[in-house]
Amino acid sequence: MTRHRAAARTPAPQSPAPGRDRYLDLLRAVALLRVVVYHTFNWAWLTFLFPSMGVMFALAGSLMARSLGRPALGVVRSRVRRLLLPLWLYGAVLLTALYVQGWRPGPGGWLRLACWLFPVGSPPYPENIGGDGGLLESGWAVEAAGPLWYLRAYLWFVLLSPLLLRAFRRLPRVTLAAPLALTAVVGTGVVRIPGEAGEAVVDFAVYGSCWLLGFAHHDGLLRRLPAWAVALTAVSATGAGFWWASGHLGEDGWDLNGIPFAQALWSFGFCLALLRVSPSWERLPRPVTRLERTVTLANSRAVTLYLWHQPALIAAVPLLDLLWRIPLVSDSAWLSDAAESSYAVLMFLAVWPLAALLIAAFGWAEDVAARRRPRLWPRTAPRTRRPAHEVTAAAAPEADTSTTAADGAETGPAEPPTALTAPRAPR
Repeated sequence: MTRHRAAARTPAPQSPAPGRDRYLDLLRAVALLRVVVYHTFNWAWLTFLFPSMGVMFALAGSLMARSLGRPALGVVRSRVRRLLLPLWLYGAVLLTALYVQGWRPGPGGWLRLACWLFPVGSPPYPENIGGDGGLLESGWAVEAAGPLWYLRAYLWFVLLSPLLLRAFRRLPRVTLAAPLALTAVVGTGVVRIPGEAGEAVVDFAVYGSCWLLGFAHHDGLLRRLPAWAVALTAVSATGAGFWWASGHLGEDGWDLNGIPFAQALWSFGFCLALLRVSPSWERLPRPVTRLERTVTLANSRAVTLYLWHQPALIAAVPLLDLLWRIPLVSDSAWLSDAAESSYAVLMFLAVWPLAALLIAAFGWAEDVAARRRPRLWPRTAPRTRRPAHEVTAAAAPEADTSTTAADGAETGPAEPPTALTAPRAPR
């Protein structure tokens, strides 16, 4: 009797909280790398090789569905906070630089400045400021503001996720197909919604099915589908996207960012295949083990890297211009034979140390947003798994530590141009 009561008073050991899925972390790191490569070299074929924005929205949708196991209001508040604090820091720096250069919002622009605080729409910025003979090119603000469309779309997805998840679990096939059907209407010119509202609707429609695929991934729906059915659907979707793109090339040719319906189909099929495979890795497999630290760093500072890689590219231009003034460099045969391509290579090499400096300077905002102790540089050593008997209730990790402030940051239909190309219309 005594032993029975003693056993009843002894709390049962708790299982460890679910850790990070390193497969999803690896996908996010690859997506961020692809964004930087695209913005440096402006290779249109990269949008087919790896549709980063669709992948990042799909990953974010999966993590959002996971978090919504808790009260929805608290989850939405947490996600919004993690998005807004890095944005506020980014906006403060950009607006200060614009103010110093003499820019002031036009009529109605002061009201739109609120979108720098809560990006339900596009914040104001000048398309040209200063002169091309100065330290910064006149279109630098367009490039710096380019990534903001993603934050706008992400915010709307987060705000609507409780309703979307409920609809998805009641009618999964209909809900999953609805954004593609909407894209076929608003992304092909059948119905045109003018202004920024139209851009927001198109972005939401193009990547809506990717976000919902994240729900299907979290709920295990994709695992329950036959592999042949998933493969057939993925091939059909990407094939249809390629076919549509071939007959509706945009201003930049085969760049999917200028062909919304093709982008939606290709991203959907691509993400469907990736999430159906989706092995659960606690550690990266042997062939990519050496990337543990890099993948951890990219996920710890995903929002920072996504936002600040554009200023890093902008800053690389005047630095390389100084390099070109050195006779030994300017007279180099390699540089003179392929000036544009070699310049892009040098930009790609220069952007990483500049991005590292910006991560160290501004990355702490992600820690503050996640209510962690601010760090100059995030911990990049891979965590080792503790034995189950060492995990106790007192040592259990804080809820939702498996997600990052980004939940997918890639920065999409209008990835901003680099200094090597003519500015495109901002999105």
